[in-house]
Amino acid sequence: MGKYVILAESGGDVPKEMAEKYGIYIIPMHVNFGDETKDDGFFPTTDIFDYYKNTGKLPKTAACNSYEFEEMYEKIHAEHPDSHILYLAYSAVTTSTYQSGLVAMDDRDYITPFDTKFCSAGQAYVILLMARYIEEHPDASVEEIIAYGEDIRPRTHMGFFPGDLDYLRAGGRVSNAAYMGAKILSLNPLIEINDGYLVASKKYRGKMNKVSKKLLQEYVVEHHFSKELLFLIHSPGFPEKQKEELTQMATDLGFQEIHWICTGSVVSTHSGPGAFGLVGLTEKS
Repeated sequence: MGKYVILAESGGDVPKEMAEKYGIYIIPMHVNFGDETKDDGFFPTTDIFDYYKNTGKLPKTAACNSYEFEEMYEKIHAEHPDSHILYLAYSAVTTSTYQSGLVAMDDRDYITPFDTKFCSAGQAYVILLMARYIEEHPDASVEEIIAYGEDIRPRTHMGFFPGDLDYLRAGGRVSNAAYMGAKILSLNPLIEINDGYLVASKKYRGKMNKVSKKLLQEYVVEHHFSKELLFLIHSPGFPEKQKEELTQMATDLGFQEIHWICTGSVVSTHSGPGAFGLVGLTEKS
């Protein structure tokens, strides 16, 4: 391990192979199934969908607490005493996790926090770019790494379609009237992350197979994406055939590196099965 160790929450949906390659530590967020609490990443995400189907109730997501952060900080420091911990956090305005991470820092001067202002694949995207920056600049200072993060963060864009509006309604995120209107008109609300907040922007009409392709075509142009790296997002239940078609479309658009990111239990609780989205980086002008 080098000068730095990266820590992130499980809600960032960092793929296992990426975490292993860059030595990224993951602290689990939680999901409450009634009176039972489970750690995100330690049970099948489809348990979320089964629970909702069987009970008509959505599980509740829960943040990491400060005690859990203290344990994680101590664990990393014991294993890598000469390394500095970079806590690259889940959007602070969406959860109390970031505050818990700050409280647990106390007088530990070997930790630097950074709010990625993203969740799910958006957070993973920022983390990957920062991990690669560290790999390419092993002698970089903490200030230089954070400055790089502050440069790419506002240029990173993420948009996604929930897979099932029932989950948004059950979670109180859309009214019954809006839900019925969207169902009748076959509308898919695009959810984007703006300065850390999840915001519903425009609506796309049609089946997921159609709107996912339209989003890929339009979002890339709208945000002037660099063609070096693209993340495509799906929650369990998104058809493999559509993944293949979208991968080919992204390749035809000129993207050099394409990764599919599967949402974990925290994000899937809100998106439902069959969600689709993408993350990319606006080129510098």
